[in-house]
Amino acid sequence: MTTNTHMLKDKTAIILGSARNMGRAFAEALARKGANIVVHHHGASSSGDAATTAAAVERLGSKSVVVDGDIADGDVVRRIFARARTEFGTVDVVINCVGIVIKKPFVDYTEEDFDRSFATNARAAFLVMQEAARHISDNGRIISIGTSLLGAYTGYYAVYAGSKAPLEDFTRALSKEIGSRGVTVNVVAPGPVDTAFFHGQETPEAVAYLSAASPAGRLGRIEDIVPMVEFLVSPASQWVTGQTLFVNGGFVTR
Repeated sequence: MTTNTHMLKDKTAIILGSARNMGRAFAEALARKGANIVVHHHGASSSGDAATTAAAVERLGSKSVVVDGDIADGDVVRRIFARARTEFGTVDVVINCVGIVIKKPFVDYTEEDFDRSFATNARAAFLVMQEAARHISDNGRIISIGTSLLGAYTGYYAVYAGSKAPLEDFTRALSKEIGSRGVTVNVVAPGPVDTAFFHGQETPEAVAYLSAASPAGRLGRIEDIVPMVEFLVSPASQWVTGQTLFVNGGFVTR
């Protein structure tokens, strides 16, 4: 983790899904390093949380702007990037934290579950990465939040893990295509992290099982994930691109 508190001064970071949980933590971390932050949230139900994130960014001495919308819609994604350019002039870091998890037995998933999951986890990620590639500054950083379940042998997450799996191939392809500009593209794949997003789908028994799966005997914490993102947005990470980086305390390895 870099200690340079001015590393991102005059840079702009778009953080999709930054109203709460990891996205908010990433916004605050990059604001501490001087970045202007575009705070994205989905809609009315998260507007208060997005305002809280924006206020935290500004208390840290950085500028913020709040945008909203469903990023599975290409027009919304284009509007967000255009707003970033209008407000701050450049796009230097893009972090996509948006995701949805629906946990069910394989045979119980509905077509609606499938379509909704792939729209949020795969289509939206593709559209964000595509627009990022069009606008990102030279030596910029594109980061998608995936899942360590891609390395796990478990049931009940078929559609969640399946809809996150394309991020790896999107990342490899895009990193190859724009790497000559110094842009890096990576996936950060956390294991179970102690957030409202995680607990929304889990029973107490599942939480106990997943906690025990790590050698440390606990769930991950948001502060376990932030240092990886801080590293990836720093100049020190220039030789890391096209990768899926598992950050999970040994929950799974590969």
